[in-house]
Amino acid sequence: MSKAYQVVGIGNAVSDVIATSSDEFLAEHGVEKSIMQLVDQTRAEALFAAMDSRTDAPGGSVANTIAGLGSLGLRTAFIGRVADDDLGLSYALAMQAEGTDFPNPPVRNADLPTSRSMIFVSPDGERSMNTYLGISSELGPEDVPDEVLADCEILFLEGYLFDKAPGKEAFRKAASLARQSGARAGISLSDPFCVDRHRDDFRALVCGPLDFFICNEEELKSLYQTDDLAQALKMGARDCELVVCTRSAQGVSICQGDERWDVPVVPVTPVDATGAGDQFAAGFLYGVVQGFDFPTCGKIGGIAAGEVIGHIGPRPASSIAELLKNQGII
Repeated sequence: MSKAYQVVGIGNAVSDVIATSSDEFLAEHGVEKSIMQLVDQTRAEALFAAMDSRTDAPGGSVANTIAGLGSLGLRTAFIGRVADDDLGLSYALAMQAEGTDFPNPPVRNADLPTSRSMIFVSPDGERSMNTYLGISSELGPEDVPDEVLADCEILFLEGYLFDKAPGKEAFRKAASLARQSGARAGISLSDPFCVDRHRDDFRALVCGPLDFFICNEEELKSLYQTDDLAQALKMGARDCELVVCTRSAQGVSICQGDERWDVPVVPVTPVDATGAGDQFAAGFLYGVVQGFDFPTCGKIGGIAAGEVIGHIGPRPASSIAELLKNQGII
């Protein structure tokens, strides 16, 4: 019998609030150009108020992956924490409208507002991100619905949530429930600094309850504290059943046991690299669910990442399914 969900993700439910702005505006408001900075609630509220004609859309790394999978027609759910405020309500509605179940009701009378990333787009296309983690970083085991985890084929976790103890507990609970129900569980390592902070925990996870992990070259080298990619891939494949490592223009390297596949990517001139890793993961996991071999999964991931870096925004703007049909993959 098929499961209710083909892929379930757990991650930060961050609302992306986007506005165009001049370099003068950035200077005047002390926004550092082209980087992502974490900000506190006071700073977040001031920047939010200063944004002119802003638009908001649901974001967050694994949420973007799950949205990509939903757009490819898979049955998906996303577990995340939002407050019962305007941004939180619109986040929940937008996820549902995109075809992804959002089983967590917005938290009423919450101490913290919905998480948001204020994104200022300069005339030259550079994005300056100021992220306030808000309520999503409080996600804990009580937010993980047993019935959703018992009814999924693949569980995908977001490394960023590891910064707080309740997030770690939520992951352990979810991975254990997924395991019991016969689902495969994996993680995105999120970023090299995240790996530096939680190396021992991540190593324990990939050796233990997880079946796969997706990372980029920097994250993998940080995890195994080596500059030798081949060595890091071997160590990863010893710890975990499947290692998927993206390498920008060098394509992707996939390891399972003693086998290694190197899959090239078609070079794309990037317009906005936000979400490239998230959509790579969506393409790769789509391939896994559909039963393709790993090199084909890597190729699909590359096509999905190529689509998203060709335009502004972290989610697909054109049909990935059409691109796959044009290439004779589906």
